[in-house]
Amino acid sequence: MMPKLPFTKSEYEQRQESLLNSISKNDIVIITTNDVMIRSNDVNYSFRANSYMLYLCGWEEENSILLMENNGSNWIKTLYVNPTNTEKEIWEGRRQGVEGARKFWPVDNAKSIHSLFQDLVVVKSKNKKIHINQKPKYFVDLIVENLESIDSFDNFLSNVNDVNILIDKLRVIKSNSEIKHMRASCAIASSAIIQAMKKSYSGMGEWELQAIIEQFYKMNKSQTSYIPIIGGGDNSTILHYKKNNSVIEEGSLVLVDAGCEINGYASDITRTWPINGTFTKEQKEIYKIVLKAQKAAIESCQVGFDWNKMHESSVLHISEGLLELGIIDTDLGDIIGENFDGRYRDFFMHGTGHLLGLDVHDVGGGRKGDDNPGPSLQPGMIVTVEPGLYFSKWRSDVSIPDKYAGIGIRIEDDILITENGPEIITKSCPKEIEDIEVLIRNK
Repeated sequence: MMPKLPFTKSEYEQRQESLLNSISKNDIVIITTNDVMIRSNDVNYSFRANSYMLYLCGWEEENSILLMENNGSNWIKTLYVNPTNTEKEIWEGRRQGVEGARKFWPVDNAKSIHSLFQDLVVVKSKNKKIHINQKPKYFVDLIVENLESIDSFDNFLSNVNDVNILIDKLRVIKSNSEIKHMRASCAIASSAIIQAMKKSYSGMGEWELQAIIEQFYKMNKSQTSYIPIIGGGDNSTILHYKKNNSVIEEGSLVLVDAGCEINGYASDITRTWPINGTFTKEQKEIYKIVLKAQKAAIESCQVGFDWNKMHESSVLHISEGLLELGIIDTDLGDIIGENFDGRYRDFFMHGTGHLLGLDVHDVGGGRKGDDNPGPSLQPGMIVTVEPGLYFSKWRSDVSIPDKYAGIGIRIEDDILITENGPEIITKSCPKEIEDIEVLIRNK
């Protein structure tokens, strides 16, 4: 049962080496997988491996841990996995087991997960500093399950460090092979949204558009990278709307935010279109503001530019549009705000983009509470650019002209940063007003 790894062994080994170059030879590294999550009684959610595990060795099975320790001259990478078990495999599917992990995966050794705790007792006796990926619930559960040996773990967790930050720096810049996977993901997601546009009609259900998109993913051997947002009418003004259970009425816009995942790598696209194929005058007015802001933000995605340039650019054009339409009747400075915290946030309340990769909201873009809000843009980064405007009918905290009530528009593309400027890798998905109208009318 030879597996097909998404990358060569040498690429995984290069990633491991890049990480270990930042780790003292006296320390160890532990990478844990995710837990199997229960959906209902005996039914589990579909398992997805931890992105750090995928990045460093590509291993996709649950109940697994990667341990890297230096023996004085070399780093030894050991993968602890579920052993083969005929009864379990009859019910749940084949396992690689210890032999499969040792033979096919980019590690030096493999052992049964049941021997991990005993090995950790030995590690603890060496008083080594441990670097582990953040929120290691599975690892903590293992310790709890072995409480009879807890005396061997006095102050164990006091010598534990978060290794995420070191791996995050590596994951920010995508290799050529990673970019290839992400191009494929973007191509499938773009085509799926085009299919949804072509099959749009007044009175259809949001769930129908979701089904069209998800079926296209499955037919192309991929899966959703997150629950699609399919918001018709006023639902388009809810940023993370997920119910997708309403009928899309005649004359309404529908906002579709949907990405797919291939070999762990995500795409993330948003398009907004009129369900009947024709934008109204008011819908066009708002759409043009968002599209202009998005194009300006994309143009600011230049090598060496500060991460915040993208957001500042989109905020400027959004604010100018709100002022021009009289939606906010004040001066431009008040709309933007001294620290980009002005009145535009009544209608554009999220950031303009994020990094994209193994996680939809990928790592390395700055964390809450950090002094550093994000990196400067470098070749090989992939970011989203997604400004929007949202005029909810139900909100009583802001004043909205009646003619714009119920309009929510977001336009999102995935952008590869290159030395020659930004490359839109979702450009096959139409976003110009005329292109969208022609596509829907000529279905």
